Amino acid sequence: MPVCLTIDPPLLNSATPWATDLDDLIALASCPSTGAVTTRTSLIKGFDHQDASHRYLFFNPATSTPNKGTSSNQVPPERHTEDASASLNSLGYSPIPLEGYVKFLKEIGVQLPAMKKTFIVSVTGSPQDILASYELIESTSKVLSFPLAMEINLSCPNIPGAPPPAYHGAALEKYLSLLPKQPAIPIGIKTPPYTYEGQFTSLIDTLLPVASSISFITATNTLGSCLIVEKDAGNKFAPQLPNLGVGGMAGPPLHPLALGNVSTLRRFLDQVETLKHIDIIGVGGVRDGDGYRRMRAVGASAVAVGTALGKQGVKVFERIERDIERDWKL
Repeated sequence: MPVCLTIDPPLLNSATPWATDLDDLIALASCPSTGAVTTRTSLIKGFDHQDASHRYLFFNPATSTPNKGTSSNQVPPERHTEDASASLNSLGYSPIPLEGYVKFLKEIGVQLPAMKKTFIVSVTGSPQDILASYELIESTSKVLSFPLAMEINLSCPNIPGAPPPAYHGAALEKYLSLLPKQPAIPIGIKTPPYTYEGQFTSLIDTLLPVASSISFITATNTLGSCLIVEKDAGNKFAPQLPNLGVGGMAGPPLHPLALGNVSTLRRFLDQVETLKHIDIIGVGGVRDGDGYRRMRAVGASAVAVGTALGKQGVKVFERIERDIERDWKL
């Protein structure tokens, strides 16, 4: 059995722009309503972030009407409104390399010496990069007073020429086969939104040979190939994100699909004795206590928040805790 993932209370953030730098991570770790913190997904050498191309916006999910303005960093567009609760992004990964996050973690240990929350370090790259990332994170865990885990993000839909490996069993196998059979820290994978049964069965088949390496699944990432258009000055509909305007959608419109993914994954995992131990972090459209309850009801061991963190800040976690009256187990 691999090392268990500890998240208490079972509420945390997902890998988002709002978990990029040291200030973001300290704010998340200091929030009394979070039981763990996830870093923004990083690479060994960092991602070539371009402000002009890598952006996000908020939109009203009922009308598909976007708020004015986009952003490329943690600071939301100035004129975002409460009803624009969904997001669309063309972002990639963190511009900060993995070594930068290692330095952040050590500094957090200095600034918050009593903090014992798990930090989930989200990473991506080539199969060899993932192995190197594990080795760095595992060695770092030995000098910290709080636990670390590694999330392998193989599901971002926004990387040109690099389809998410988690959609394809053979591609995913190249990554998972290199993982240690008995890792010293919890390892998980972040999956994309699956839309038909064959995708779930392919994932299960790929997990079977590496069952002892995997502690958790984060489900789900954003839904790719989405587009928001609005009339421009010439009264013609135009994309609201750069270039073709296509990106990954998240927030309330993703919620039903995320619930279906969590429910189906839990059911499939429980049918295989060697996979029953795998926990699921449910993410997708949660912004209040009802969303938290739904995720837990369909099988999530813990619930992560993404878009709502960008909309509401860390107080979204306090709101959820109030909504459920601190009844975390439900």
